[in-house]
Amino acid sequence: MLTAAVVSTDPGSSATLRACLQQTGLVLTVREWGLSIDVHPGPGEAVPDVVLLDLAGDAEHYFAFASHLRRLRPAVRIIAFSQQQQPEPSLLLQAMRSGVQEFLAKPVDAQALQEALTRLTEEKEATGARTVEKLIAVMGAKGGVGATTVAANLGVQLTQLSKKRVVLLDFAPTLGHVALMLDLQPRFALRDAIENLDRLDGHFFSGLLCRHRTGLEVLAGTSHPEEWERITPTALSRVVNVAYSSSDYVVMDCGTHYSSEWGPMLRMARAILLVAEANVPALWALEQHFAATTALGIDAQRIGIVINRWRRSDEDALKSVEKRTKRPFFRLPNDYRQASEAANIGAPLTGNHDNPLVAKFRQLASQLSGVAPTAQEKRSGFSNPFLLGR
Repeated sequence: MLTAAVVSTDPGSSATLRACLQQTGLVLTVREWGLSIDVHPGPGEAVPDVVLLDLAGDAEHYFAFASHLRRLRPAVRIIAFSQQQQPEPSLLLQAMRSGVQEFLAKPVDAQALQEALTRLTEEKEATGARTVEKLIAVMGAKGGVGATTVAANLGVQLTQLSKKRVVLLDFAPTLGHVALMLDLQPRFALRDAIENLDRLDGHFFSGLLCRHRTGLEVLAGTSHPEEWERITPTALSRVVNVAYSSSDYVVMDCGTHYSSEWGPMLRMARAILLVAEANVPALWALEQHFAATTALGIDAQRIGIVINRWRRSDEDALKSVEKRTKRPFFRLPNDYRQASEAANIGAPLTGNHDNPLVAKFRQLASQLSGVAPTAQEKRSGFSNPFLLGR
């Protein structure tokens, strides 16, 4: 991902540009600088990958700043923003001489900025600098298979195992249940993020989150079905991008609904977990979802199939589906009493590593995060869940 800075003397305009940068999902950090060569960048502070110049007043000062940055880091990408829809040729020439590569008009066109950063990201990847993949999407093959249970407990285990910032997005239509499952009382929810896209940056987004006692941070879902009538996949993608740029892992509870418009979001994911049970309706729906997901251009190797509430007697029903999808299944053992009690009191599953269900969730979190298991867990047979899920 890219690092960025906004050079501006207008706090409001700087905040807008910062929000637009973070909503692209391509930017890891955004700094805000004033127009002073003597102050920025600070001692020991690296020049970021991309710098936005928010032109106002005498443009010469901005172009002098651009020349200064170019001397410090010749590869920096500098983009200037101006109120002029068609800048004067003399201004464009001055900008080019100072090292400005692109000129965009205000108000900011989010699509134009996205395209500019995409080109820069592709150039970085061509030289071997890969984008960090943080998103884990959880989908239910059908209603009632426990996708939200998987998403919530996976988020908790990722938080505890990685010791990093994990955000859980409740995107399940038409009602979100994550906050209820974790006994949270959120002040804000998905609707608040969607209604404030014009200023949705990492700082504003953090204020919308509800923190669980385990450290997991949650963006609560919708509480009224009609709210989904005003939520578009494009808006959801912008929310995901801000979460992506301000956290270490993002878990997204998708419920059972998605469309081809979700493709760009899902292609960002390091893993898509399809959750099902070992019964005919759920396994039939699982195969349909698997085919639809791969049709979106998603590598089948990124799709993990999770069988919830698994019993050994289910093996005959699973073998043929496992063979057709050519994907090994990860099995979460059936413990109805423990799972039901946890859901009823609004708590994640807890227990030591000898607890089979808790151990499986921790195993799944370890594989998806790349965080190595402890010595105790290795002795317990802790291994790759998608190879040894039984």
